[in-house]
Amino acid sequence: MELKNQTAVLEFHLLGLTDNHKLLPLIFTMFLSMYLTTVLGNLLIIMAISSGSQLHTPMYFFLSILSINDICYSTVTIPKMLVNIQALDNSISYIECLSQTCFVSIFSDMENFLLAVMAYDRYVAICKPLRYTIIMTPIFCVLIILISIFLSIVDSLLHSLMVLRLSFCTDLEIPHFFCELARVIKLACSSTFLNNFLIFVAAFVLGGGPICGIAFSYIYIVYSVLRMPSSGGKHKAFSTCASHLLVVSLFYGTGFGVYISSTVTDSLSNTAVASIMYTVVPPLLNPFIYSLRNREMKESLRKLVGRVIYFV
Repeated sequence: MELKNQTAVLEFHLLGLTDNHKLLPLIFTMFLSMYLTTVLGNLLIIMAISSGSQLHTPMYFFLSILSINDICYSTVTIPKMLVNIQALDNSISYIECLSQTCFVSIFSDMENFLLAVMAYDRYVAICKPLRYTIIMTPIFCVLIILISIFLSIVDSLLHSLMVLRLSFCTDLEIPHFFCELARVIKLACSSTFLNNFLIFVAAFVLGGGPICGIAFSYIYIVYSVLRMPSSGGKHKAFSTCASHLLVVSLFYGTGFGVYISSTVTDSLSNTAVASIMYTVVPPLLNPFIYSLRNREMKESLRKLVGRVIYFV
C-alpha cells in the first residue's frame, strides 16, 4: 500500500465494536440505555446532594463533582457512537476526533485526581478528626478542585498540540468506538517518539501520583482504624470508606484489565470491547455504589423522589 502524508486530514473512520451490521441495533439499544442510566443516576446524586442540607460536607461536594465529571466523560464518547450507528456512517472529522481525544483526556485525568482527593478527605476524617473542619475548609476544597481541573486541561492540551504536529497516512481507520489518543498516534506516518514519551511521563506523574496518594491514605486509614478500641468505631470508619474503595477498584481495575488485554491479545477489536470497562462502566455504576451503600444518600434520595412525586 502506498503511503501518503496528509498535512490536512479531513476525517478518520471509527470501526466501532463490530463489523456485523446485524448486531448494530442491539449495540445501539444497549449503549443508549447505559448512557441514559448514567446521566439520570448521576443527576439524581447531584440533586440529592444539593437538596440535602446534611450532605453539604466536603465528602459529598467531591462526590457531586465526580458525578458531573462522569456525565461529561460519557457524553464525550457515547452520543457520537450512537449517531454513527444510526446514520450507518463511521466517519469522524479531524477536528471532532482531536476534540474528543482532548476531552477524554481531561475527564479521565479529573477522575484520577478526584479519587485521590476523596481518599485524602477520608484520611483526614479518620486519622485527624479533630482537625477535619480546619483542614477541609470550603476554600481549600474549591481550590483543590480548581488545581485538578487546571492540571487536567494542561495535560490534555499538551497531548493535543503534540498530535497537531503529526502527519498521517492513507490508513485512517481507528479500531475503536471513539478517538483514543494512543490509537490516533499509531496512525501517524511521522515520528511519534515525543508523543509516546509525553504519554509515558504524564502517566507516571499524573497517574502514579494520585495512585500513590490513594495507597498511602488508606495505609494510614487502616493503621488508625486498627488502633481504635471499639469494634463499632472500626465498623463505622470502614463503612465510610467502602463506597470509595469500590469506585477506586472499579476505575483502576478496569483500566489495568484493558492494559493486560491489549498486551495478551493481538485483536484490536477485543481491546476496543475491553475499553468499555473503563470508559462506560465506572460512570454507570458509581451512582449505584454510592447510593446503595450510604444511608444518608439513600435518605436524601428518598426525600427528593417524594418531593418530585408530590409536585407531579
